[in-house]
Amino acid sequence: MTQKKHPTPPKILSSEVTARSKLFHVEALSLEFSNGQQRQYERIKGSGRGAVMIVPINAENELLLVREYCAGTHDYQLGFPKGLIDLGETPQQAANRELKEEVGMGAEFFKELKMVSMAPSYFNAKMHILVAKHLYPEQLEGDEPEPLVVVNWPLSEWRTLLAQPDFTEARSVAALLLLQQFLEGDKDA
Repeated sequence: MTQKKHPTPPKILSSEVTARSKLFHVEALSLEFSNGQQRQYERIKGSGRGAVMIVPINAENELLLVREYCAGTHDYQLGFPKGLIDLGETPQQAANRELKEEVGMGAEFFKELKMVSMAPSYFNAKMHILVAKHLYPEQLEGDEPEPLVVVNWPLSEWRTLLAQPDFTEARSVAALLLLQQFLEGDKDA
């Protein structure tokens, strides 16, 4: 299948920071597209460091999930461990650190399933989704304000996980489906 590529990205005529927080800033952009059309856009820019989401599978063939408070929805959500990549870390190093902080386990095996973007129309955040296996106990202190609840979920029951009312985060849903694709291709996984 041949895919057509778009022309070069539009020219940024002007850029102005309109809001700033500890984590993000909002930019107003004035753009000119290759056909001469001009438009105003807004985008949210984060640190640009990227983030990781880990899909850990233990020796009992269970997924390890966390239930944590989410300020955006003001409720608790069930999802996979995740966090920002610290300066100087690779995605695998960040995944192992986050796994130790949030679940109390490290991993000897990591495989990146996919790098995804989140709302690329207006947000520059990218997340590496990795599967982790061959887990071992190791705890690191994290930055969560309260202990996270770790939930073991049988891998064979992945479809019922999709039906859970508190398993709604799109990145976690994508990670679970990417895991299934990975497992179908790797019968020894």
